[in-house]
Amino acid sequence: MKPRVRFAPSPTGYLHIGGARTALFNWLYARHTGGTFVLRIEDTDAARNSQEAVDVILNGLRWLGLDWDEGPLTGDATGPSKGPCGPYFQSQRKANYQARIEALLSRGLAYESEGAIKFKMQREPVTIHDLVVGDVVRKLTDREEIDPDFVIQRSDGQPVFHLVNVIDDLEMNITHVIRGEDHLSNTAKHIALFKAFGVAPPHYAHIPLILNGDGSKMSKRDTGASLTSYLDTGFLPEAVINFLCLLGWSPKENREKLTLAETIERFDLPQILRHNARFDYEKLLWLQGEYARELADDRFYELAVHAFAKAGVDTNHYPLGYVKAALDTCKGKFKTFNELPGYAGFYFTDTIAYDTEAAKKDFVPEAKPRLEKLRDAFAAAPAFNAESLEVALKETAKALGVKVGVMVHPCRLAVTGKTSGPSLYHLLQVLGKERVMARIEKALAVFA
Repeated sequence: MKPRVRFAPSPTGYLHIGGARTALFNWLYARHTGGTFVLRIEDTDAARNSQEAVDVILNGLRWLGLDWDEGPLTGDATGPSKGPCGPYFQSQRKANYQARIEALLSRGLAYESEGAIKFKMQREPVTIHDLVVGDVVRKLTDREEIDPDFVIQRSDGQPVFHLVNVIDDLEMNITHVIRGEDHLSNTAKHIALFKAFGVAPPHYAHIPLILNGDGSKMSKRDTGASLTSYLDTGFLPEAVINFLCLLGWSPKENREKLTLAETIERFDLPQILRHNARFDYEKLLWLQGEYARELADDRFYELAVHAFAKAGVDTNHYPLGYVKAALDTCKGKFKTFNELPGYAGFYFTDTIAYDTEAAKKDFVPEAKPRLEKLRDAFAAAPAFNAESLEVALKETAKALGVKVGVMVHPCRLAVTGKTSGPSLYHLLQVLGKERVMARIEKALAVFA
């Protein structure tokens, strides 16, 4: 039987980066082995769950490209279907859980206690054969020696995580449970439940935790903890996927940038690292920059225009050729797309606000006649293109006996309001003669 794996998140508000990494490792293993990736929403806690939280999970997985292989047909939670389908929802499987509880009660493997149902936990040690951690022998703690049995259905009739998790894995024929190492402490109970149902447990692979760069446990408030933050910040899913792969898994040859196809080919459980992973935001930014630089033009334009629209800048007011030419000067010059409106917003506004500190440094009295000379040189240039404008600026600097930078900085500030950005000569060409001359005139009027 080919591997069947699952990702089983609880819809309680957001999708943690650790959960996304767990989903990815399961998906990669399924794709590597030709197996099946099942998505199961553990939504039995009605008080904490919401459709909005479910949507966050589904949208996050879709954004990453982690497509699941089966689930119930719409409105039918009774069986799998290949092709487009929804995930399984535990809230739609209550009859399954109740039948299993009754079976345990009838065989004397569970009993009622103060309105709740408790499972008779085995007293002898449980050996967990883990594909990542190795063999782990789980003995009862001193506290558990007194009462090793555990609740599988609360007094309000609600089945608990341990029970539903095992029943779903059993009935969905899950062969490998790949999950965070923090679940290792639950595994002995799960193995005991499988034994009670007369079924061999799946293979377990507990993957290392993701820690902050300083080694502390990552909380939901830490940078990078929520997958939604990557969508909001303008990261590319392929960069995030690549980064997540490296959090606890090591490809051969020590490579860091891999295509998804290469990752699927190389990924296997024995290569998952034993030690906890450190979240390296600088590495993520580097990967993002690399993927952004390599984007096909059409996708780059689409994402860039979306980033401007999100910032309140409507590029539809400008000719398409102008928009594309402006964006071409930005490609490879920034990392996340949310940086783009601040980096190149000057292309799409008639109001230039000057950087205050830069104006104090560059808009000084002695710079005014130089900028006037440069204005005249631009006006007389044989063509208003990058090559001619570069020649005009450098010749003006030479005639004035100053370094090129002395001319570049006031010019850039005058036409963009900033001290850095795309190549000066190319952005001048894109802006065009009319805009450039008007902006220089405006700057000359505000000199100290």
